[in-house]
Amino acid sequence: MTTKSRVTKPASPVQANLPAQNVVAKNDFFPVVVIGASAGGLEAYTDFFHTLPVEMGMAFVLVQHLDPTHQSLLPEIIAKSTKMPVETVRAGVTLRPNRVYVIPHDALMEIADGAFKLTPRARKPGQHLAINFFMRSLAEAWGSRAIGIVLSGTGADGTLGLESIKSEGGITFVQEPASAKFDGMPRSAIESGCADFVLEPGEIAKELRRIQLHPYVRREHSGKDAVWAGSEAIPVRPEEFTTILDQLRRGSGVDFSQYRPNTIHRRAMRRMVILKLESLGDYGKYMKENPEECQNLYDDVLIPVTSFFRDLETFEALKTHVYPAILKDKGNKGTIRMWAPGCSTGEETYSLAMTLLEFLGDRAASY
Repeated sequence: MTTKSRVTKPASPVQANLPAQNVVAKNDFFPVVVIGASAGGLEAYTDFFHTLPVEMGMAFVLVQHLDPTHQSLLPEIIAKSTKMPVETVRAGVTLRPNRVYVIPHDALMEIADGAFKLTPRARKPGQHLAINFFMRSLAEAWGSRAIGIVLSGTGADGTLGLESIKSEGGITFVQEPASAKFDGMPRSAIESGCADFVLEPGEIAKELRRIQLHPYVRREHSGKDAVWAGSEAIPVRPEEFTTILDQLRRGSGVDFSQYRPNTIHRRAMRRMVILKLESLGDYGKYMKENPEECQNLYDDVLIPVTSFFRDLETFEALKTHVYPAILKDKGNKGTIRMWAPGCSTGEETYSLAMTLLEFLGDRAASY
């Protein structure tokens, strides 16, 4: 019997952020695929969902650049290409697998405690980076079970979002620019180096099916910081892990034997997904035969996990508590020195400088 697609419409595009009644427990995390698109995205979405199987055990979230003043018909259009239920997101709705969720036309969207949170979209000129915004929140909440896809569109929205997903151990896809009606967003993501796969939309759907069966995705999971060594889905033999560490040391010149083993396990498994390998033993052998893979794993292990104002509460605390205390200290004699240990790309350092200058205001010239 054929099951017809159905579209669930919200009572209101943006509702109060009601608490989710069924919060997703961390050990129930399933993969969530966020698909960002702008101009030309409808054709790409259609190709993607026409190829995608229904029972994937994944949730799909569509973040499209929409006109904030008009109700979108995107859910109805997508429902013609898939048998999965399709619904416009309402605040407080809990993510469920084998469903398609579409961003409302007049809201920013994020994920918290397994449920959607909506914020009314600001009515002001400038870039509306809804894709980056949601991808970052999903990466933080879902960790390595977040999967990001950037399809056709102009501009660069989605690039920073994919970087966030990759930094948390998730998998990233970008539409092959030649197949995109508008290639600005795909090219931006590719040039940033954050794309694990560059494929046409239908091929992305096929690759997702393979990934869905890989131990990295279907493993026993207890949140984004899962302990891997005891996982039944991913048996870890000490000699296999030692081989990976040895190859990593030979290829990069860095000894990771005292590094967090869980991180190396996760990053090695992420590389295995990309290389279509099923066991750590196979991956260790691959590293021996392909020395360049050592650098790839090294880059993944030490991927910069940073952004401007990454921890907003911390920077607010600096402005309300720390900076006032510094100014009261007469011993600094007009000099303020600040350090950001392990600052990676320097975004934390610049964030410190910006918040300090903002706090000082007109007094900044005297320091």
